[in-house]
Amino acid sequence: MSTRRKYLVAALIALLWAGAMLAAFQWFEARYLRTFEGERAELFSGDMLMLPSELQGSGPVRFVHFWDPGCPCNVGNQRHLEELLARFRGQPVAFYEVRKPGSKGRLPEPLAALKPLEGLAGAEQLPASPAVGIWDTSGELVYIGPYSEGAVCSSDNSFVEPILEAVLAGRTVRATHSLAVACFCDWQQ
Repeated sequence: MSTRRKYLVAALIALLWAGAMLAAFQWFEARYLRTFEGERAELFSGDMLMLPSELQGSGPVRFVHFWDPGCPCNVGNQRHLEELLARFRGQPVAFYEVRKPGSKGRLPEPLAALKPLEGLAGAEQLPASPAVGIWDTSGELVYIGPYSEGAVCSSDNSFVEPILEAVLAGRTVRATHSLAVACFCDWQQ
């Protein structure tokens, strides 16, 4: 076999190998990796949020999880929410959940400790979910916004733990207007 023919066969084998690797990658990506399209910027404002009358005033810190059962972004924060429940168990923090109006679904069993909250005035005006609202021990809204910034939600990049810790320590927090880039789904109908 001539040298030129050997190079041609080697090049053809390399080209076939590269094509097979590209096809395998595309198959893997299509099957196992979801395209992440949910990351976008959202502006949260707490001006319109008001707890129902039975939860207003003095009491424990009130933590409200806003979620949409049909939103794929919820999957990314459910484990983080489990960690929050475990971390703040036994402390004066009451955990609630508000489901997107008109949606059907329920939280997984490990999150069953979140009490459904009805009658949260202004909740229909939220721009996106998942989101969290935190009210201090006097019933004042201290935070409204995402759990964290970016595609993945965890204790490593969360806004929530430092705010809860500050409120529980008696420090003043006011973060009722926030702009963040994260995984969101539309909240408003």
